[in-house]
Amino acid sequence: MPPRRRPPAGARTDLPPLKIVRKIVILQLAYYASATALILFTTVVYGTPFSLDLVLSWDSLRGDTTIGWMLGLVWMLNSLAGIIFLLLLVVRSKLIPDFALTIHFLHLLATSLYTHSIPSNLLWWGLQFASASLMTFGGIWACQWRELRPISFGGIAGSGAGQSSGSSSEPPVDRGSPSRGRGRERGLQSDGGEYEMAEMKGVGRGAANREGFRGGQDSMHLAEPWVSLTSVPRFVVHSG
Repeated sequence: MPPRRRPPAGARTDLPPLKIVRKIVILQLAYYASATALILFTTVVYGTPFSLDLVLSWDSLRGDTTIGWMLGLVWMLNSLAGIIFLLLLVVRSKLIPDFALTIHFLHLLATSLYTHSIPSNLLWWGLQFASASLMTFGGIWACQWRELRPISFGGIAGSGAGQSSGSSSEPPVDRGSPSRGRGRERGLQSDGGEYEMAEMKGVGRGAANREGFRGGQDSMHLAEPWVSLTSVPRFVVHSG
């Protein structure tokens, strides 16, 4: 039996269908909620009465009125808020284009159903293209930045830094002292790491003989200058 081919990677393989529908509904509601809040704030500041036509009607977005340009700026700011929604809900960078384009496609359907006509304003179409591009590329960049952040495993990095700083602050151990050597450890925690010399079996007598031989040589070397001084003839000067 031939092996089954794996489906291409995408939203269908990464998320179940019900979860996809739930995320789309949440993103669409958040998109309209933020747009409504921004448009309501703009109308209050500008002194214009708020109406639902400013949100769902494509005819209100015009280039010959001040409120039309302000609506365009508000929709672009709403796209920046949509990047945050995509970052929190979608998370995966490769799924961002699907959800961003779906949001604007559903907005097109909602606008057409509300006005009972397909939008014929070029400014509206240009705004949707710019908004979709901003949400797509901005969402991909934000998700990739989040995916490439370093992962901390429960403070292991912090404890390692603390150990390294603690080890650097410890005083250096004197390893060149003649009173310390290799052998049994004695009082490592109480005496600060001192060691006691231990005699090795079968080597003590030979080592003692070698030490005696070296001691004799040292005494001979020390005696040579004394002998040489005593062999020098003495000259006595008598005062008349």
